[in-house]
Amino acid sequence: MDNNSPEMQAIKAYIEFVGKDVPKGEKPKGSGIFVLPFLDRAIDPVQGAKIYAAKCQSCHQANGQGILAADSVEYLYPPLWGANSYNMGAGLFRMSRFAGYVKYNMPQGVNFPESQLTDEEAWDLAAFVNSQQRPSMDISSDWPKIKEKPVDHPFGPYADQFSEKQHKYGPFKPIVAP
Repeated sequence: MDNNSPEMQAIKAYIEFVGKDVPKGEKPKGSGIFVLPFLDRAIDPVQGAKIYAAKCQSCHQANGQGILAADSVEYLYPPLWGANSYNMGAGLFRMSRFAGYVKYNMPQGVNFPESQLTDEEAWDLAAFVNSQQRPSMDISSDWPKIKEKPVDHPFGPYADQFSEKQHKYGPFKPIVAP
């Protein structure tokens, strides 16, 4: 899109309007993905399945496939696993990103800072959802400097002695300990 096109100018005007009360370089409280503290234990997909059944499947369905809109193009509730879900290279496939997102955004209707999930529930839910099948992706060149990989990046190689399983499910505190 050309920088001077009416569409680009409209997008620019909208972004400037939305951000007019936010000082440059600052992030508004409650926006983005919340950083949850690491648990003292590994996260548990079995517990996460119980949380999913109680708080998520009414929208995302028991099979995790979500609900397709009447136009058969968009989703009312997106699939969380399976062929049409996010792939293994997506940010939400990292447990910390998924847990931090659902903590203050799910279930539907929740508002920051009034979560309906505890930190443990958010982590365990991430373990359950991200243990399901999803599209693969070539991520072999994502982290050329393996020392810079996030601790919860679920695929090796790693610059430490911890297993791929621990990098996916934790506990994460021993990995980040000095």
